[in-house]
Amino acid sequence: MTRLGLTPSQTVGPFFHGMIQDGANVLVTPHTRGDRIRIEGRVRDGDGAPVPDALLEIWQANAHGRYRHPADRRDVPLDPTFIGFGRARTDGAGAYWFETVKPGPVPFPVADAWQAPHVNLAVSARGLLNHLLTRIYFDDEAANRTDPVLQRVPDARRSTLVAARTLVNGAAVYRFDVVLQGRAETVFFDL
Repeated sequence: MTRLGLTPSQTVGPFFHGMIQDGANVLVTPHTRGDRIRIEGRVRDGDGAPVPDALLEIWQANAHGRYRHPADRRDVPLDPTFIGFGRARTDGAGAYWFETVKPGPVPFPVADAWQAPHVNLAVSARGLLNHLLTRIYFDDEAANRTDPVLQRVPDARRSTLVAARTLVNGAAVYRFDVVLQGRAETVFFDL
C-alpha cells in the first residue's frame, strides 16, 4: 500500500494583486462633478497588526445620488466622468486610500426612506474565505440619524461604520480604519 503524504498548507488568497493597476483607487477626473474627498485608513487584524495584503473595493453613487448601474433608472443626473467603482490594496503598513466624490443620498429599496450618503466597501484578505462587506458613512452627515441601515446597527457599534472628517491642506479627508475581528471589529453585513 502506498502512503500519500500531506499536501502543503495553503492560505486563502489573495492572489489577485497583479490585476490591480496603479490609479484604480482614483475614481475622479478633473471634470467629475461634486465635492472631492479622500478616504484613507488602515486594515488591521484582531491584534491590531496591519494587514499588508488586503484588497478593498468600493462602489458608490455619484454626487447626485445615482449609481452607474443599469438598474438605476431614476431621473437623476448621471455623471459620465465618474465610474463609481474603485480598488486599492493595502501597503506594508496596512494603509489604503481612495480619491472620489462625496456621494449623494440614495433611496432605500424596501421602505419609503432615504439612505444617508455612504460608500459600499468589500474587503478581501489572506485567511478570509469570503470577502467582507461593510459601509462607510460620513461623520458630518445629519442624515446618519435616520439612515434605515445604520439605525439597525446597535448604538455601541455604529462608530465602526463612520469615517471621521479632517482637513488636510484645505481638502476633505475621511479616516476609516477596518478592523477584521476582535473587540473593535468593524460591522460587516450579510447579503
